[in-house]
Amino acid sequence: MSIRIGIMGYGNLGRGIECAIKQNQDLELAAVFTRRAPETVSVLTKGVNVYAADDILAHKDEIDVLILCGGSATDLPVQTPEYAKNFHVVDSFDTHAKIPQHFASVDASAKASGHVAVISCGWDPGMFSLNRLYAGVILPDGQDYTFWGKGVSQGHSDAIRRVEGVVDGKQYTIPIDAALEAVRSGSNPELTTRQKHLRECFVVAAEGADKAKIENDIKTMPNYFDEYDTVVHFITQEELDREHSGIPHGGFVIRSGKTGWERENTHIIEYSLKLDSNPEFTACVLVAYARAVYRLAQEGASGCKTVFDIAPAYLSPMSGEDIRAHLL
Repeated sequence: MSIRIGIMGYGNLGRGIECAIKQNQDLELAAVFTRRAPETVSVLTKGVNVYAADDILAHKDEIDVLILCGGSATDLPVQTPEYAKNFHVVDSFDTHAKIPQHFASVDASAKASGHVAVISCGWDPGMFSLNRLYAGVILPDGQDYTFWGKGVSQGHSDAIRRVEGVVDGKQYTIPIDAALEAVRSGSNPELTTRQKHLRECFVVAAEGADKAKIENDIKTMPNYFDEYDTVVHFITQEELDREHSGIPHGGFVIRSGKTGWERENTHIIEYSLKLDSNPEFTACVLVAYARAVYRLAQEGASGCKTVFDIAPAYLSPMSGEDIRAHLL
């Protein structure tokens, strides 16, 4: 029997999840839910229906795990605890500073309803988070460094599109090469947030909009841009569509640590990603954790989990015996 997945929201991430489900034989797409008019949404999987988001409870019994594809700025803080009242859920909430608050809200809802929820799934938070933990416990005498990009941040792009007067926009996160090389040297530099990354925004402003105000609103946005050097370019919709249609991303998690009685040996642990499609890779992570959510629910678990709480074997369609035989 396949695990039945529901998708809430059919943008770039939702389409990525549909593609990821196709590559996992133990999963099937049960339904797609949208805030748009359902008749205007066409999915790739034959025979799968698209429903209005408001009608989701009518299809509760058709879904084993609901994957939420809204943005972290305003959608997921409301949606995840709300849908956890009736579904096992997975989200990709990525506002790092607000994860504890989001966890508490979702945990209370999921425990009260007896459901399992996994939040902050993806590659950062997600895969990068795991690598920071693994590297830190292996090299306790050391320093963590995380670099993102160069690439399009979906969360930051969503945030700038919600600024008053913005019609469309893309944001690129760019590592500063000098900082990256200093870390790789093992010198354990002390780097501020501003010294590690540059944020570059390409913005389509509404006709007559106050561009100076838009630029200031972006550059001073808490948790997104206020701690970084940020460059804002105003361009036309045609330029944005022509020059910035892709959604690449990637980055590095590096830990530089010392071992030996006199700390005489230096070690560098580096995990890197180079992604042609940020949403499609994120979708693949969400789908793997949807499998874990289903298995945990079958065991009677409830409440909110993160990637730290779930054993790797729960992510794989392989049996424990096969994992030990082929991967250990």
